[in-house]
Formats: sequence, C-alpha cells, structure tokens
Amino acid sequence: MRYQFKEYQKTDIIRNHLNMGGRNPSGERIDVTNIYFERGGRPWIGVMGEYHFVRDNHNNWYRELCKMKAGGITIAATYLFWIYHEETEGEFDFSGDRDIRKFVLDAKRAGLDVILRLGPWGHGECRNGGFPDWLMKKPYRLRDNNDGYMEKARIWYEKIYEQVKGLFYQDGGNIIGIQFENELVDHAEHLLALKKIALETGYRAPIYTVTGWNSAYGAKIPVSEVVPVFGAYPEAPWAEGTGVLPLSPHYTFSKIRNDAAIGKDLIKDVDKDGWRLPYEKYPFATCELGGGVQVTHHRRPMINGMDIYALSLVKLGSGNNLIGYYMYKGGVNKIGKLSPLNESKATGYPNDYTILAYDFQAPVSEYGEIREPYRLLNMLHMFVNDFGSILAPMEMAEPETAPGADDLSSLRYCMRTDGSSGFVFVNHYQRLAKTADIHGAVVDTGTVEFPPVDICGDVGFIFPFHMDLSGNRMEYATAQMLCRIEDAYFFAAVDGIEAEYKFADGTVLHPKQDSVIRFNHIQIVTLSWNRARYARKISGKLYIGNGCDIYEYNGEICAAQDGSFDYDMWNGVKFEHYAVHMEWKQADVTLEDVEEPFIPPYAGELNLGGERKRTWKKITVSGNMGFIEIHGQYDAAQLYADGVLVADQFYYGRPWRIPARLIYGRECYLVCSEMKDDFYREFRK
Repeated sequence: MRYQFKEYQKTDIIRNHLNMGGRNPSGERIDVTNIYFERGGRPWIGVMGEYHFVRDNHNNWYRELCKMKAGGITIAATYLFWIYHEETEGEFDFSGDRDIRKFVLDAKRAGLDVILRLGPWGHGECRNGGFPDWLMKKPYRLRDNNDGYMEKARIWYEKIYEQVKGLFYQDGGNIIGIQFENELVDHAEHLLALKKIALETGYRAPIYTVTGWNSAYGAKIPVSEVVPVFGAYPEAPWAEGTGVLPLSPHYTFSKIRNDAAIGKDLIKDVDKDGWRLPYEKYPFATCELGGGVQVTHHRRPMINGMDIYALSLVKLGSGNNLIGYYMYKGGVNKIGKLSPLNESKATGYPNDYTILAYDFQAPVSEYGEIREPYRLLNMLHMFVNDFGSILAPMEMAEPETAPGADDLSSLRYCMRTDGSSGFVFVNHYQRLAKTADIHGAVVDTGTVEFPPVDICGDVGFIFPFHMDLSGNRMEYATAQMLCRIEDAYFFAAVDGIEAEYKFADGTVLHPKQDSVIRFNHIQIVTLSWNRARYARKISGKLYIGNGCDIYEYNGEICAAQDGSFDYDMWNGVKFEHYAVHMEWKQADVTLEDVEEPFIPPYAGELNLGGERKRTWKKITVSGNMGFIEIHGQYDAAQLYADGVLVADQFYYGRPWRIPARLIYGRECYLVCSEMKDDFYREFRK
C-alpha cells in the first residue's frame, strides 16, 4: 500500500519577536525563533533531562550527570523546591545535598547546560508543591501578585540568585534557561511579575519558559516574555479511579502540542474568556515528556522501553524542537526536620505517593541503574545532536489520513521536511495494545519513493531522504540515522526491515548488519538494532558496550553495571575491542521471618486505604556490592536501617532492587503490608 502526505506549506521564520536571547563572553548567541532555537547562528535542538539534585546525595551528582551526558542529554533541568531550602521561616539551607551551586558546576564539568525551574511553586510531587508549611499558613493568597506573597517570592528568588550568581550563560556559565512557576494556567500577570523580580534580582538567561498546558486553549502567559513548554506521559497515575484508561493519543502523530491530561488533578476545566495561546509564535518545546511515571497508591502502571521511546519519537516527528524529559534521573525524597517532604492526601493532594521513593521508573533509576528507555532514547538523542541543525527548520507534513489511538491497523507515520529533503517517522506501537502487522508499505514523500517494507511488531524508526553525506547525495535509507564521526555515518537496522541505501548516482547498497561499507570517500556503518542500543557518542568518539552501558567519568571510560566489562571503540576505520577488569563480588542476602521488632514510625504508609496486615523480615547482606532484590507481592514496603526509614515502595509488578550498600553493616528490617484489590495494576496477581 502507498502512503502519501498532505501538501507541505512552509512557515516564514520570525525573529526578534520575543524578549529573549543572549550572548556569552565568547560571542556565541542563543536565540528563539517561531520555529526553532538557534545556537551559534545555527538551528539547534536541546535534549533536556530532569534531575532533582535535592533528591540525591551530592556525592553522586557528577557521576549521574556523566551518565546523562553519555545518554545524549545536553541540558539538565532541576526544580528548586522552596520547602527543602527554607523549611523553617528565615532559615535558609543551601548546603550538602541542597547545594545548587555545586550541582550547576558539576553539570558544567560533565558538559551539560542547566535550566533552573525556580518556582516559587513547583509541584514535582513535593509536599505543598514545594511551598514550606509556614508559607501555607500565611493570611494572604499564594501564587498571586499581592504584596505579602510577592515579598516572600522576591526573597526566595534572591536567595537562589546568591547561590548561582556568575553561572549564567551571559557570564560564561552553563545556566541557559529559567522556568517560572509551574502549571499556573490562568494568571499571565503573575508570571510576568515573577519574571520582573527575577530580572531586578539579576537573573539573565537567553531562554525563559513556563508550562503551557491546560485543558483546552493553552495556559494564559505573558506572550512576548516566555516560551510555553509542553509534555506528554505514557500513563496518568494521577487520574481518578482504578480502571483502565482509554488508549493514549500520544502514540499518534499530531500537530497538537497541548496535553490536557497533565496536572488534571490540579487544573481547572476551561476558562471562558476566549483566550487562545498563540502557538505560532513559539517553537514546539517540551519539558515533561514522560521518562517514566511515578506510581501513586491507587494507580500503578508498569512502564517499558517502547512506552517511552515511541512517545518521544512521535513528538519529535510532530515538530518537537526542544526535547525535555520528566524524569530522566530518579531520586529519593528527604524527610525534613519537621515532616516528610512527599506529596500525599495528608497535604491536601488527591493522590498518595511514597514517602521516599521518587524513582519514576526513569531511564536512570533512583540508585543510578540504567533502564531500557535510556538505551532506546539515546538512539534518538545521537541523531538529534548530530543532525539537529538539519532537522530543526523542517516542519511536520501530516499523512493523508491520520489514524487515531484506537486504530491499530493503519500505519502511523508523518515526515519533517523542507519541501525536498527530510525524515520519515513511523511509529508501530501503542501502549497496552497490539498493532497489526503491515506488509509492503511504500512511503511516497512527493520527492522520493521508498521501497516496500514490512512493518511488524513493536518498532518505531526514522528514515532519511535526499540527504547530503559529505558531498554524496543519498536518495533514501531504510535504516535509522544515528550519528556521524567525520566521514563515517552510522545507522541502525530496524528489526524486520532490510537496510538499503540508494544514492543519486544509482548505487544501491545492501549491507549486512554490523558491517562497514566504503562508498566513494565516506563510510556507511550499519549496526544491528540490539547493538545500537549500547552505542554511545562520548567526547567525539563512538563506543559500543558489549551488553553494558558506557559513560565517561573523570576522563575514564566506565560502565554503569558493576564488575568487569568490555566495549568496542571506532578508530576511524573499524571497531577496536577493549576490556576492563574490575574486582567485584555480588553481595548475598539473607531474609529471616521475624515478629514485629518495633512499631514502624511511618505506619500510615502501610495502612493507606485502611488497616492492613503487616509482615516483617530481618535482612542481612554479606557485602556492600551489587543490588539485592525483594520479590513477592505487597501493597507497600518499607526498609528500616538502624531504626531509620531508608527506602520504600508501592508494589507495581517488578522486583524491588535495593543497593547492598544501603544495608551492609546495619541492623535492617523489611516490613510489607498486604495487597488488596484497591488499585490499578498492569501485572497479574
């Protein structure tokens, strides 16, 4: 069957229409057009991953940021949660795990830019949305322009600025953006007032953002002062009820940016004054593509790699020109001096979240382990980082017929094009449903016709057409572009589709997987999909871990997995093999049934939804290396070490992995509450 597109209509580029942009001391500029961001005078697509520094130990920051960098992330985004820094009024704490300056400098050392999400209100499943308890008791309205609140907001901004002064892009630093507030959908005047006090305080960044979603027309924002950023999640664990939700539309290509589902537990339905966000003024930018989801007590989705990869691929094909994930690196909440700092019904929210765990099923777990979304997403990130200047000006051309989420038999496809060259995007995946196999699909872009391919199973890919490869015009490739090292071009063969490269001179190449073909003065390297999952472009070189996830730490190649590892490195002609030996011994674990040794200090988490039976085990490990796994099904589980709560989880279908170092040398007990049929699940009982 032939698949074609609606007529492509090019949008005129608009510049200097927003109060944004800036130059660093070396003369490089970052600017914002209506279609894309520019950096150094070229179109640019940033890849942003959320990592909450206060939800990790400061000794881990640099290593985890290095993992993010290896995963293709170029920008680290992070919230400043007010309650973490001023839990008691007038007593500010930016030390240790709360040291934002160290985090920004660690990010710079890792090669990452930073976007600060200043609040004052942040949400992020933090207690009171990040507001301190003392602020909640004030007599004036919060998130409003009244004098009482704005005085406190100004002090909050000033205290943050004292910590990050001199680290902004215009100073030669790596802070390139600031987000004001979060999910404030109907108060443009307040957002403008927050930007005003930030500028008066001294903040300067080339990019200012606010979240742009609400239920219908887009958030009310100060139009010329900020860029609205959007999001999309594979599931909605904040949704009411415990039933199965309708199939998500986020796995179908669409020009619609606004997701009314995000924050539905907080956002009002629709305002009635006819406001419409002028999307045409801004590039399509995201800050909350779900890198996973955080489970709530009443909804516990189980996320896999394709859930995240397909979602990001679809948004990229739909025109996304700033890729932002929430979360990319999971974390662990802290317990404050006065109270736990997690969101819960006890703090007035509709949902209960775990006290400590903010793992989010993210690409990098709360304890630094790498998950499958990390590997799949990196294939997109390498492509964007090397070819983003070509992709960014290209706009989405819609398919002749666009299937909805419930249509599981039609091809889901689109393209981004400049009218002659471009990229075809195909997503053959729908979360919690099976798409029908498609045989003999012929994609006709209007300028090139791809050969027929069979699209079967859970796959999603990007095929280039009319691309210049170092002076060689490639008509098309039926393999996914990954990256470039000088005149070597790397592709990933899609499972079930033969890789074929056709050039303008009529040459057609049919390489084997994991092979190198020399054509004229370039090299075409075709990796198997499985091998491409472990490819990492680091410091201008391409590495492929052999079943391990490679990153660079303090100038050395490391693996995220424990123990010895090996990898291949491209030397310009072929891959050379390297092996690294590491002394390592997996800790053994012993679980012993015991009677309740003490009344758990946070028993409320074990009795959500009503009183539940508790079972206890004493845990002992033989060493501090590796992870132990907790198996079995339960409602909530808590781990106490020397009487202190150090980890917790709601069971959602996977074994609970805990680092042995958290337990080793301490008296530890595990308590689990009984599971009942009172929550949404995606696992078998």
